Parts: sequence; structure tokens; C-alpha cells
Amino acid sequence: MEESEESADPEPSFSPSTKLFSWRDPSVVAVAVVALFAGFGQFGAVAALGSVAQGFGHVSHGATITDRIGLSGTVLGVGLSILRLASLGALPLSGLADRFGRRPVLIATCGLGLALTVTAAFSPSYWWFVAIFALGRPFLSATTGVAQVTAAEHTASAQRAKAVSLIAAGYGVGAGLTAIIHGFAQNSLGFRGVFALAVFPLAMLPFLRKWLREPARFENVVGSEHAPPVLGPVGRPFRRRLILVSILAFAVSVITGPANSFIFLYAQEVRHLPGLAVSAMVVAAGVTGLSGLLLGRWMADRWGRRITVVVGMVGLAVFGSVAYSGSDIGTVLGYVLGVLAGATFAPAGGAFINELFPTSVRASVAGWQIAAGVIGAVVGLVAFGEVADIGNHFSIAALLVFLPMIPVVLCVWLLPETRNREPEELWD
Repeated sequence: MEESEESADPEPSFSPSTKLFSWRDPSVVAVAVVALFAGFGQFGAVAALGSVAQGFGHVSHGATITDRIGLSGTVLGVGLSILRLASLGALPLSGLADRFGRRPVLIATCGLGLALTVTAAFSPSYWWFVAIFALGRPFLSATTGVAQVTAAEHTASAQRAKAVSLIAAGYGVGAGLTAIIHGFAQNSLGFRGVFALAVFPLAMLPFLRKWLREPARFENVVGSEHAPPVLGPVGRPFRRRLILVSILAFAVSVITGPANSFIFLYAQEVRHLPGLAVSAMVVAAGVTGLSGLLLGRWMADRWGRRITVVVGMVGLAVFGSVAYSGSDIGTVLGYVLGVLAGATFAPAGGAFINELFPTSVRASVAGWQIAAGVIGAVVGLVAFGEVADIGNHFSIAALLVFLPMIPVVLCVWLLPETRNREPEELWD
């Protein structure tokens, strides 16, 4: 398949044997659709958290979080932490893509993850729900990580931030659909109905297979550089960079873990925003999310990956704190602007990580980023839940958990700028 003629930017050809594509090529768009499926399956536990708590707990007219929601903040935090910890399984699963290829891993992990999401709809209790959903989590996390790697490898530098933006947009649309559907139909569908809807993307996955292609970058190293699929091994020359980007992934997830996981429960059960208002909030976030992706890819290509990462991460911490500040307006604005910041971060962060490492270990590195993010999210969730349980102080929890992560972003300056450079140029 030749390079797409629709490319708006000229594709630099650093290797005659490497076929590259526009970010709008069907090969890249198909990967974005797989990311959409993964977002739809993975975000259901967050979007429907309030319904899950009410369905498995006991709501009363007391003043505590447990009385008002049905389950305590600690119980919910532990359950969400288990779901996050389950994503550690994405580390070896992502590493498999360095041995067997990106395409087969994408198809297998997405299919298994969606099947387990559907199964979670029939959970008899809260902890059964956590256990079943946790089984599917690593497959969907691996799908998201390998999708970004695949899109990055399909494209050259001028197209890469756009391709990563498309993958992030796909995941965001899938996650947003879950939240919108739950907001409009929570009384009729409930959380069980929302999870059962994952059967539709599962049924569509076989028809998507013919559009998914193995990146030429990966095919060029078949049989020569592949690492064995055991906990995503990364060689000594790459470990300093791996440690630095893992620290960044940890810090970002300390913020996004609780900021994303508790926001719908907080909006619906603490601020008592109606379902229609929550759905409108998600739609508005869709607009700012798209705007953020456009802004992020422009900044990443114009100003560089590093400064865009800094801007996005600082925005996540500040707007996340605003979302839990204790007012309806703050909740809406904080969430909507937080999505803008996260979307601005995504193109630069995704392109940056994939450009810093060679093809032979790129999927394994993606697995390590997921693992670092899991640990960060668990730390954030447990800390946030514990503080919020003390007098319903969500605002204090946000300030204590989110703001201390801002200085960590300075370690990005210890990494080389990768704008306008191909991964092959950064390694012999």
C-alpha cells in the first residue's frame, strides 16, 4: 500500500524500504476505531460509578459519603485501585506486540477486553463486579498502548502528533459515549445495561480486521531485534530514558486517576447535578477535548514536545483542583478545562514517548508506561479517597494530591527534544 495522497504535509522519506502514511490513511483510522472500542469498554466503570455504588450499596439520608452514595469513599477507592492495578497485566501483553506484531495483539486484546466488559454486566455483587472488570482491564489497557505505538510507527515526524491525536480522540469518543449514554439512560439501562452495550463494538471488531495493517517499521526488524515477551524487557541503553518517562507517567496518573474516576460520582451524588446536566458537561468536554487535541498537536509540532507536555500537565493539576473546589460551576468548568489540558498533553506525550525509543522495544516501553501510570493512579486514588472520607473534603483531597505533582514535570528537560526527528535518528 502506497503512502496516502491525502497527506497535507510532505512525508520525509528517511528509508526507501519504509512505507509511511498520512494520519488520515485508513490504516491509521482503523487503529483509532480500535482505541474507540477500548475507551468504550474501559471507561464504563468510571462513568457509571454512582449507579454501581447505589446498586450494590445502601443509600440513606445521612451526611457521610457512605449514606449519600451507598458505598464509602474508601471502598470505592480500593475497588478502583484494584481495577487500576489490574492494568499491570498490560505490561507483558504490550510486550507481546514486540514479538508477534502490533496487529494481532490489537485484535486479541480488544476482543477479550470487550467480552469481559459484557460479562461484568451480570455481576452479583460489588466485589464480583470489581473482579470481572479487573480481568478485562489489562487487555483494554494494552490495546490503548499498542494503538498509540502502531499509529506512531505508521507515520513520519510531520504526521506523528496528528496520528497520536487521532488515537487519543478515538479513545475519548469511546469513553464519552459511555458517559453520555449513562447520563441519558441511567434510570432505564442502569450500569448493567451500559456494560452490556459493549457487545456492539465486540461484534464490529471482526469487520475492522482487514483495515488494520502491520507497520512497515515493525516488519523491517522482524526476526532480528525482537525482545522476548517477558515483562517488557528494555535494554541498558534505553533505561535512563525509560525511568524518566515512567516518572512522568506516574505523576500524570496520580492526578488523572482520582480526577477522572471520582468526577461523575462527585457531580451526580455530591453536587447533585441532574443526568442531563452531566451529559451536557460531557458534550462540552468533547468540544474542549477536540480543541485540546488540535492545540496540542500544533504546539507539539511548532514549539516542541517538551513544552507542550509541561503545559498540559500543569493544566491537569490546576483544573483538577478546580473541579473539586465545592461549587457546581467549579465542577463543570474544572472538568471541561481539565479535558482541554489532558487533550493538549496527549499528542505531545504520545509522540514524545514513541520517538524516544527504537522499534524493537517500543511496545514494551508502552507497557512500562501503563505500569507506571497504574501505580500512580493507585497512589492517587487511595490518597484521594482517604482524605475525602474525612469530612467530605473533596477540595482538600484535590489540593493535597494534585498540586504536589507539578514540580515532577521538570524532569522532562532531562530528555532530548524530538520534534522534527525520526526515532531512527535518535539511536544507532
